[in-house]
Amino acid sequence: MSTTSQASQRINALLDENSFVEIGGLVTARATDFNLKQTETPSDGVITGYGVIDGNLVYVYSQDASVLNGTIGEMHAKKIANLYDLAMKTGAPVIGLIDSAGLRLQEATDALNGFGEIYMKQTLASGVIPQITAIFGTCGGGLAVVPTLTDFTFMEADKAKLFVNSPNAIDGNEISKCNTSAAAFQSEEAGIVDVVADEASILAQIRQLVSILPANNADIALDDCTDDLNRACAEIANCVGDTSIALSQIADNGIFVEVKQNYAKDMVAGFIRLNGATVGAVANRTEVYNEEGEVVEKFDAVLSARGAEKAADFINFCDAFDIPVLSLTNVKGFAATKCAEKKMAKAVAKLTYAFANATVPKVNVVIGKAYGSAYVAMNSKAIGADITIAWPNAEIGAMDANLAAKIICDGQGADAIDACAKEYAALQNNVVSAAKRGYVDQIVEPVDTRKYVIGAFEMLATKSEGRPEKKHGTV
Repeated sequence: MSTTSQASQRINALLDENSFVEIGGLVTARATDFNLKQTETPSDGVITGYGVIDGNLVYVYSQDASVLNGTIGEMHAKKIANLYDLAMKTGAPVIGLIDSAGLRLQEATDALNGFGEIYMKQTLASGVIPQITAIFGTCGGGLAVVPTLTDFTFMEADKAKLFVNSPNAIDGNEISKCNTSAAAFQSEEAGIVDVVADEASILAQIRQLVSILPANNADIALDDCTDDLNRACAEIANCVGDTSIALSQIADNGIFVEVKQNYAKDMVAGFIRLNGATVGAVANRTEVYNEEGEVVEKFDAVLSARGAEKAADFINFCDAFDIPVLSLTNVKGFAATKCAEKKMAKAVAKLTYAFANATVPKVNVVIGKAYGSAYVAMNSKAIGADITIAWPNAEIGAMDANLAAKIICDGQGADAIDACAKEYAALQNNVVSAAKRGYVDQIVEPVDTRKYVIGAFEMLATKSEGRPEKKHGTV
């Protein structure tokens, strides 16, 4: 392996020191058309091999933009496909470091077939081994499908480009008007990218992600716990708005690994550890705080189409890899805009299906409002939550008491409506009422949330649940 290329430097920075073993280092292009015979193609533009991250086996390919711009030809693709074969045999993650001008035009259909071979391997590996990509340079055209077929995608903030059609090829657009290939667009608008950062930070965060994930779908992600299992969450009651902070309060040692950070910020998704075991978490969010403790964004306590899709995709990943799911619920309805309405029903159906279809242990904590069908979709007991915990001030019901009273007492005057609202709140929206009907299993003080959630997942550790026999669902 070249010790000077950027591609090799990235591998060395990603893996434990001196752990990388290269495979196929002598492979070069076979094609001779368009004078390729006279062109040196060391490793055919991609360095492939294996190594360890914190002692965990991983397979890595890193594209070398100094060799024919990192373009994918026949042998380049075969090296990546071979890496996937080894990863599937041994049950270990594949990490792709992308920096490529895309299809090698000189190899035409051989290169095109190579793209398809990579897609096929990725598809077979989906749900079996974790797949991670990081984009450091260009990732365009058909190559854009590669990171989108993986589970997690990182993108360098300034130099990386991700696109199917280049910005200037989009009708009515050019790059200075809207840079659709930029990390900001792909993370905030497209929702493809999980993390945007500088190169060193990306490699460090991939290491952290690999360490918290299982190696494959038969592995259990478990680490030693050095945190107090009964630790009080003293500040969690103040974190109903920004649930990313609430999740870090519940987590072992305060560590929360968030995914799709810049997309659909009204829904939080990511990984925590509880008593050393990895748990996937999703949570409604109404506020975003910066590092100085200031509120920088606010949202209504409603489900958005983007938020529902983001959570659904994450839950599907967790279920595939046998990772238990925790939800923090604070939702009173659905986003009501013309734009949201176009996708809302489908997105909420996906979220409902993801929760209902998942057979992993599922725990829901109602930390605020839980109204109507939006609550039903957010891991309610009706769609399969194993344990539902609620804080004492939670509100669970069909709708807000004031709205319900206006419907029930229509035309009866303000005083009658007010009286009806108070009665409705006491009888229907009180968390105790939900508990009496069996829709809430435990009412716990916010400070004790960590202790009770850990207890619930410990109890559910041996959960086994069947589903009707079928090839797969269609939602």
